Formats: sequence, C-alpha cells, structure tokens
Amino acid sequence: MARGRSSGYDDQRELILQRAAELFAQRGYSATSMNGVAEACGLSKPALYHYFRDKYDLLVNIAENHVVRLQTLVSEVAELGLAPEPRLRELIRRFVTEYAQAQHAHRVLVGDIKFLTPEDQARILGAERHVTHGFSDTVAQLWPHLEQERLAKPTTMLLFGMINWMFTWFRPGGEFSYADMAPIVANLFFGGVPAVRPPQASAHPATPSPPLLDAKRADT
Repeated sequence: MARGRSSGYDDQRELILQRAAELFAQRGYSATSMNGVAEACGLSKPALYHYFRDKYDLLVNIAENHVVRLQTLVSEVAELGLAPEPRLRELIRRFVTEYAQAQHAHRVLVGDIKFLTPEDQARILGAERHVTHGFSDTVAQLWPHLEQERLAKPTTMLLFGMINWMFTWFRPGGEFSYADMAPIVANLFFGGVPAVRPPQASAHPATPSPPLLDAKRADT
C-alpha cells in the first residue's frame, strides 16, 4: 500500500519554495545548491529530496506557481465585471499587493527563466502572455487611440515596468506601504497615458533598433 502524505506536506513544500526563491533571488540560481536550500529550511538533504527531486524542479515550481498566481488575479478581476477604468485600477492594486509578498519569486521569474528547458519556458511564457493580455486589452478599451496606433501593448509594458521593478528600490516599513503605492502607480499611469502619441517619422531614419519586446517574451 502506498505511503500517504502527512497533513503538513503541502505547508512544508510551500515553505521550501519560499526559502529557495529567496536564495535564488539573492545568490542566483547557479550559485545556490540543494545543500544551501536544505540548510535554509532546517531540513536534511535527504528530507529535501522527499519534496523536490532536484534544484531544477524547485526553479520550475517557483516560476510556474508565481505566474499561475498572476493569471488567477487577472481572472478574478475579470469576473468582477467592472468597467475598464476601475478594472485596470483593481488590477494594478492587486499586482502591487501580490508583488509585496512574492518579490523573490518574481525576481526568479524575471532573471532565471533562461535556465529552463525550451518546453518549460514556452509553457511559462505562454502564461505570462495571458497576464499581459489581461492588462493590454483593458488599456485598449480605455484609450482606443493606443490600439489604433499599435501602442496599447508598449504602453502596458511601461506600466509593468513601474510595477515589476518596484521591489528593486522600494523599502517597506518607511513612510509609505505597498498599499499606499498602488494608487500612486495608477494615478501616474492614468495621468500620463492621455499624452501618449506615436513617434513622429524622421526625415533621416536611424538604423533600426531591436524590437521593444522580445518576440518570445512579455515580462510581468
């Protein structure tokens, strides 16, 4: 008869992923060992292998769990049936709040996805694109001129730039909290988008530059 899982199995597994994400974010995936993860979790190395088969398994789970959580947030907001403006404001609020709790996992998703196999990358990047579309579709509904000028997605990515990289400079515990920052991000975005216009054609075109977005990726 197969041995059943203990009642605390899922909690322990989640704790391991949190500790591993913190180590990957701080040291880098390549510089982190399973011994280091086991030590951070207060486990023996054999006990760690009871939950994850290797370091790569940890990486896949950290990245995929994070992006799936972001997908869930987009779906939950869509189910509220809000008009475009309150929908986008709610998306911004929820994402800023989520990143406050998952900044290590997000850093891993952004920085270490290159270590995944092509198959795993394709699956996770597909989920990222779903998240991006949830935002860009709302942006296009709010400002149709952006869609007409093919600027809805680039403008959306600028919004993600504000949200995604907040963890690199923002320090909680100061004068403002993440909850305080969410409406600031929203107001800055809403206040600035009406001024967005397509670039003017130059009489002397410069050498073409690389695309704004990697064709295979839209970061969240």
